[in-house]
Amino acid sequence: MNHAALLLPMLIAEAALGYPRRWPHPVMAVGALIGRVERSWNRGSRSLRRAGGIGLLVLLVALSVLSGRSIEGLAGSGWGLIAVVAIGTTGLAQRSLYDHVAAVLGPLANRNLPAARQAVAMIVGRDTARLDEAGIATAAIESLAESFCDGVVAPAFWFVVAGLPGLFAAKAINTADSMVGHRTPELRWFGWASARADDVVNWLPARLSGMLVCLAGGGGWRVMLRDARHHASPNGGWPEAAMAGALVCRLGGPVRYDGEPSPRAWLGEGRAPDAGDLGEALRVYRRACLLLWLLVGGLACLP
Repeated sequence: MNHAALLLPMLIAEAALGYPRRWPHPVMAVGALIGRVERSWNRGSRSLRRAGGIGLLVLLVALSVLSGRSIEGLAGSGWGLIAVVAIGTTGLAQRSLYDHVAAVLGPLANRNLPAARQAVAMIVGRDTARLDEAGIATAAIESLAESFCDGVVAPAFWFVVAGLPGLFAAKAINTADSMVGHRTPELRWFGWASARADDVVNWLPARLSGMLVCLAGGGGWRVMLRDARHHASPNGGWPEAAMAGALVCRLGGPVRYDGEPSPRAWLGEGRAPDAGDLGEALRVYRRACLLLWLLVGGLACLP
C-alpha cells in the first residue's frame, strides 16, 4: 500500500471539508479512555504510578495498531481505500486549527479584546483574562505553530511510515500527553511515559514543521536554529521559533497558568506581535500546508 498516495487526497479532503461539528470526534473516545484509566491506575507509590502510566501507553498503542490494521484489512484495495482516506482525515487538523485561530483574528483585528480573549482561551492553556493585544496574538501564533506539528505534520508523517496504525498511535500518544503529561504532583509520574513517548513521536515531525514554516515564510532559519533549543519542549521550539523568525517578531516570554507565573524563554527578536502578524501567521500556515502537500505528492510518485 502506497501510504503517501493515500495521504495526499486525505490532506486535501480534510482541508476542504474538515470534520462535521455535529458528530462526536474519535479523539473524545480516546480521551474518555485515558481519563478512566488515569482515575483507576494513578494511585499508590511513585513506582506504581509510573507503571500505571506505562500501562496506559501500551494499551493506547496496542488499541491503535489493532484498530488501524483491522480497518486497512477490511478495506483491502480498490474502492475500499476510500474508507481508509475518509477515516484517516479524522487524525488531521488542518481545517479545525485554521478555523480556531482565525476565530481569534476577527475580534482582535476589530479591537474587541474580550471576544478575542474568549476565542484564544479555546486553544491555549495559559491564563487569558488579562492578555492585551500582543499577549493574545502571541498565544494564538504559538498555538498555530506548535499545533501545525502536533495536528498536521506528525500524524501525516506517521501515516506515511505505518499507515492508519501509525496515525492512530501518534494521535493517541499526543492526546495522552495533553491530558496527563504534566509535571503536577498528581500527574508527574503517571504521565511520564506519555510525555516521553510524545517527545519521540514528534522529534522528526517538529523539525520538518520548522523547515516548512521557514520555507513558507521566506525566512526564519537563523532564529529557528538559534532559539529552538531554548524552548521547554525538545520539539515545540522548532515550529514556534521558525514562525517567530518568519514573522520577524518575538514570541515566548513569561505567562501565567492557574494564576501562577511561568517563566519562558524568548523566541525571536524585535517587537511583540499584533493582529497583523497573526493574519500573516495564518497565511504562512496555509503555505506550509501546501508545501506539505507537494512533499507528499513527490513521495507518492516514488517507485
